[in-house]
Amino acid sequence: MAPTGKRTGESTRRGGAALPNSAGYLDGRLLIAMPVMGDSRFERSVIYLCAHSAEGAMGIIVNHPAGSIDFPELLQQLGIIKKGEHIKLPENAESMKVLRGGPVDTGRGFVLHSSDFYIENATLRIDDGVCLTATVDILRAIANGSGPKHAILALGYAGWAPGQLETEIQSNGWLHCDADADLIFGDDVDDKYNRALQKIGIDPGMLSNEAGHA
Repeated sequence: MAPTGKRTGESTRRGGAALPNSAGYLDGRLLIAMPVMGDSRFERSVIYLCAHSAEGAMGIIVNHPAGSIDFPELLQQLGIIKKGEHIKLPENAESMKVLRGGPVDTGRGFVLHSSDFYIENATLRIDDGVCLTATVDILRAIANGSGPKHAILALGYAGWAPGQLETEIQSNGWLHCDADADLIFGDDVDDKYNRALQKIGIDPGMLSNEAGHA
């Protein structure tokens, strides 16, 4: 039901849901997991869709912390900074959260970031305000203070095969809404799910009650 491997979605009718462009694709929007999904890996997930086309879809979960992984410690493991040098990191790097981006390629890092930073042939510009870069160069830039103003590091990603995301949406597995910088990059990770629901006028408490009586 929910993504488990490399996947990417063919455009179909969405059961009456309003879609952002004439092709019917959702790239640059947020997916919000419904309780009826039944996949614990995506429970209360908010996913930023980086790509969605006839070939499938790919996104990053923006509200699930990756356990106790610490960003400065990760920089040390990668050899970007030496042990003890975390005290020299700029504030946005020192406090940067590491998230669990999805079940695919969990050993690889993906940085969602503001569009004030760009690496030729490495950065994917998703919309006017958000880009995706998956090379270690952006981590070096963040560590030395020349990186983007806003960024999150996610380990792994979520993906869908052609037509799969459409099927899940039609089965009420996902809602979707416009993305905004606070929901993507905001520090209050634990509250992003409720705020995403509220953004489209849904009371999280009511949603839970309805799911419990389904």
